[in-house]
Amino acid sequence: MAGRIPQSFINELLARIDIVDVIDPRVALKKAGKDYKACCPFHDEKTPSFTVSQQKQFFHCFGCGMSGTALTFLMEYERLEFVPAVEALAAIAGLEVPRENSTLQPAPDGRLYEVMERAQRFFVSQLKTHQAAIEYLKNRGVSGITARDFGMGYAPPGWNSVGTALNDVPETTLLELGLLSRNEQGRVYDKFRERIMFPIRDVRGRVVGFGGRVHKPEDGPKYLNSPETPIFHKGQELYGLYEARRAIRKLERLIVVEGYLDVVSMVQAGMANCVAALGTAISTDQMRKLFRYVDEVTCCFDGDRAGRQAAWRALEATLPILTEGKRLRFTFLPEGEDPDSYVQKFGKQRFLEQLDGAIPVVDHLFATLSQGLNLNSLDDRARLASLAAPHIEAVQPGILKQMMAAHLQGLTGSRLPLAAVPVRAAQGRVRERPSAHKRLEEQLYGLLLRKPHVAVGVDLPPVFEASSPLAVMMGYVHSHPDATGDELLALWMGDNLYDRFLELSSRTLVVDDDVALKAEFIESIQRLANSRQRESRRLMLQEIRQEPSVDALRRLQASREPLDQPPVE
Repeated sequence: MAGRIPQSFINELLARIDIVDVIDPRVALKKAGKDYKACCPFHDEKTPSFTVSQQKQFFHCFGCGMSGTALTFLMEYERLEFVPAVEALAAIAGLEVPRENSTLQPAPDGRLYEVMERAQRFFVSQLKTHQAAIEYLKNRGVSGITARDFGMGYAPPGWNSVGTALNDVPETTLLELGLLSRNEQGRVYDKFRERIMFPIRDVRGRVVGFGGRVHKPEDGPKYLNSPETPIFHKGQELYGLYEARRAIRKLERLIVVEGYLDVVSMVQAGMANCVAALGTAISTDQMRKLFRYVDEVTCCFDGDRAGRQAAWRALEATLPILTEGKRLRFTFLPEGEDPDSYVQKFGKQRFLEQLDGAIPVVDHLFATLSQGLNLNSLDDRARLASLAAPHIEAVQPGILKQMMAAHLQGLTGSRLPLAAVPVRAAQGRVRERPSAHKRLEEQLYGLLLRKPHVAVGVDLPPVFEASSPLAVMMGYVHSHPDATGDELLALWMGDNLYDRFLELSSRTLVVDDDVALKAEFIESIQRLANSRQRESRRLMLQEIRQEPSVDALRRLQASREPLDQPPVE
C-alpha cells in the first residue's frame, strides 16, 4: 500500500462516475421510468428487483437488500477489496489515484502487471502447440476447460523464448519480474523452461507470478516459482484465491491444499473453495488473508511425515491471529494420497466426508504434543504443560485462550497463569483500557460503520477529542448525511486503525430497525462518555495526590458535573 487514498478524491471519483456506466456492461439494465432495472446479480431471481437510480447514483435490490454506490457494486460484483475497487473505478474514469503519506514506498508501476499478462498469454499460446504438455495434463485428468479457466500455459524449451516473445520489453524489466535469470557468468536466460505454467493472481485478478511444474521427472525440481519481485511476495499470495472468490459469491469455508494441481482437481470436481500456498509452508500473512474472507479454514494435507509437518507449521502460523468465531481444522489423507489423486480415485462425496471429520486446531495441538507421553505420569504431565504453554501464550487474550488454558489444566493439573488484560507500552498510557470499555467502543464503531445515518443529528459530548476516530467519522457524517460505510472506512486507508475498522464493519447486526439502532447508538455514546469521564477523574485524583494545586482541584470539581446526553436535532 502506498499510503491513504484521500477522501476528497473518492468523493470526486463518485461524483464523476455515472453508476449506470459501471453496472450496465456487467448487468444488462433496462430503462424503467426514471430508473433502470435488472435481475439482481447477487441472488437468484426471475422477476427483476434490482434498481439503479441514475439521479441518486445508487443501486438497491428489493429482493436481497444489497445496495450502495458504484464503488460498493464493484467490490461486491468483482469480488474486489476496497483499494483495488477504487483503483478500478478510477481507471474507468481515467483518473490517477493519489496517495497521502508520500514517505511510504510508491505503488509498483502498472506496466509490470502488463508485462506479466503478456507473458501469461505467451505461455497459453505455447501450450496449444506442445502435444507432450497437453498429453501430460490429460493424463492428470485436467480438462481443456479447466486449463482455460485457470489460464494454464507452457514454457517451451530453449534459453530465450520469453525474451524473444517480449523483445520490446527491457531486459532489466524481465529480470526484475523473474521471467529471466542471470547466472554467475553474467549470462541471461529464461527462468522457466519445459514446464506447465500456473499463473498466480492477486485478489484483483492480476498476474503477479508463476508456478512452473515439470512434466518429465528428469527435468529438475518438480516445482519452480517466481522469485520475490516488486509485485509478487510469496508469503502473502495464495494460488486459487482469486478464482474461489469469483466462483462463490458468499464464501463460508476455504480449503488449503499443498499443490497447484490439487487446487485444479478440487475445482474441476465441483469444489471451487480451494487454495494452495506457493510451494512453502503457509505463513501468518496468508492465514490472515484467508480469515478476512471466511470464518473457517480447513487444511487438507497428505498423511505422511511431510504433510503433518506442513500442518504443524500452519498451526503455529495461525495461533497468534486466531480469535473467537474463527475456526481452523485439519484433515489428513491416507499415506500415498494427495487431494488430486484422492478425488479422482474416490470422488467428491468421499472427499467431503473426509473434510467433515476434520480435527479442530486445539484438539490437533494437544494430540500432537501428547504423542508418546503417558499422562498418568507426573513427569509426562509436566512435559506436556511445558510444551503447550508457549503455544497457548501465542494466542490473543480472550475466551479461546482461557479455554485452552483450562483444557491444559484438565489434562495435566497445571494451571497456566494468564493476564486478564495485556500490558502495553504506549505514550501517556500505562495499560490497555478495560475490556468492557473496549467492547463498548467496538460496538459503537461497528454500528457507525454499518449504519452511518445513525449519527445524523447526534452531537458528540466534549469529553471526546476532535481528533478522535469517533469525532472524525461523526463529523464526516454530519457533512455528508448520505455517507456510506465504505466512505467512512476510506477515511482510515493507510492508517493502522484500518484493519480493525474493516473487521468491525463486517460484523452482523443483531437488530436491523433504524429507530432502535439510533437509540442504541446514542446510549452507547453516553456510556462511553461516562467511562472516559470516570477515567479522567481518576487521573486527576492521581495528579492531585502527587502535586496538589488549586487549578487541579477546580478541574476535578468541574468534572463532577454530569454529562448531558448527546442531543439530537
